[in-house]
Amino acid sequence: MQNSSILVIDDEVNILKTIELSLIAHGYLPEVFSNPLDGINRAKEIFFEVAFVDLKMQPLDGIATLQEIKKISPDTTIVLMTAHGSIESAVEAIKKGAHDYISKPFTHKEFLHLVEKAFEHHRLAKQVRGLTYDIEEELQKDTFITVNVKTKDILNTAREVADSDIPIMIEGESGTGKELLAKFIHTHSSRKENPFIAINCSAIPENLFESELFGHVKGAFTTAIKDRTGRLELADGGTLFLDEVADIPKQMQVKLLRFLQNKEFERVGESITHKVDVRIISATNRKVESDLADGTIREDFYYRIVGLRLNIPPLRERRDDIKALLEHFIKKYAAGKQTKILDETLKLLMDYDWPGNIREFETVVKRLLVFAKDGIIKPEFLPIEIFEFKPKQVIQQIQKIDDLEKQHIEDVLKLAPTTKEAAKVLGISETTLWRKRKLFGL
Repeated sequence: MQNSSILVIDDEVNILKTIELSLIAHGYLPEVFSNPLDGINRAKEIFFEVAFVDLKMQPLDGIATLQEIKKISPDTTIVLMTAHGSIESAVEAIKKGAHDYISKPFTHKEFLHLVEKAFEHHRLAKQVRGLTYDIEEELQKDTFITVNVKTKDILNTAREVADSDIPIMIEGESGTGKELLAKFIHTHSSRKENPFIAINCSAIPENLFESELFGHVKGAFTTAIKDRTGRLELADGGTLFLDEVADIPKQMQVKLLRFLQNKEFERVGESITHKVDVRIISATNRKVESDLADGTIREDFYYRIVGLRLNIPPLRERRDDIKALLEHFIKKYAAGKQTKILDETLKLLMDYDWPGNIREFETVVKRLLVFAKDGIIKPEFLPIEIFEFKPKQVIQQIQKIDDLEKQHIEDVLKLAPTTKEAAKVLGISETTLWRKRKLFGL
């Protein structure tokens, strides 16, 4: 964990200098303070991942210093340094939030070993915090299923750029699999061991957006009863997915610009600068050009989040995926059960336009499996809108027949001396002819 932020506070200047030189020699960038108040003030300005604090100090002892740092930065991993006679106090400090302690005098090797352990604990603790929002299990359950040539080209492009930090915007109708593609990119990158954090930007109230992204400290606003880690911090080392990015309020777009430029932010209610390493993937189901034209998305914000655009086609434009998706969802929801889909059912599934795309398709497959008690998937199990759906090709054919009928009636009316005679030639009643003339505007 070289070049990582580490704070050391010890009022014994000689020991402090020895620790500083040892850490620098091994690639760390420590900040050292002999006065605990100076160390606490520095912790208000930047985030330290790990802190080593001496137990016996003036004007504040190690436990008081520990408590102050934890108030400022609850996620900092703190190790107490103590003399042999103060072990009981060190144990008490662990109860109050210290991660570990080391007894003085310690060797150079012992100290560096504990430094490595502290940073390892910090990494693991961050991953555990991320599990609150983590979607790792979902990543293992679902993959992006396609046999469609155009969609496979999109996946190939996504795979090529996965290991870069280029920001990506995924476009597509609702239900086409934008989040699934974002997960695909994450799992094919070197960030795959770190969190994938998703935010539905359209679901967050405007007044809570800043807190949700950046986090807040206790007392920052009326309902802030405790510190909260924001999604950006939870995604450190991994990927942040901004779904429906066009719904981010314009004022929030301005605040996000600073993070997008230098990866720094402050929690709501504090002035400590946090720096994180996060890859941004965004998504929208709207026309980006329209959002830019009407000012919904700021241009400077847009150019920061769009290094590459990927557009997922709707399911109606990739009907060759329907069989593959059907097999996938049957395997997912009816694993181990014998199922057979009738040709007529499959044809209806293939003909339908799927306005809700894959999300709608998955729901329908689950419904079919519920009704197929004997394992046979019949057309009558389909929702009425699919069962009665008329493909566009059929509608166009009907329209052409109507055109032919109109032309035929018009030709007969021109040749027949009377309406009665025309109706007789056409083989219909005068009343029906009157209705058809009205229908066709003749």
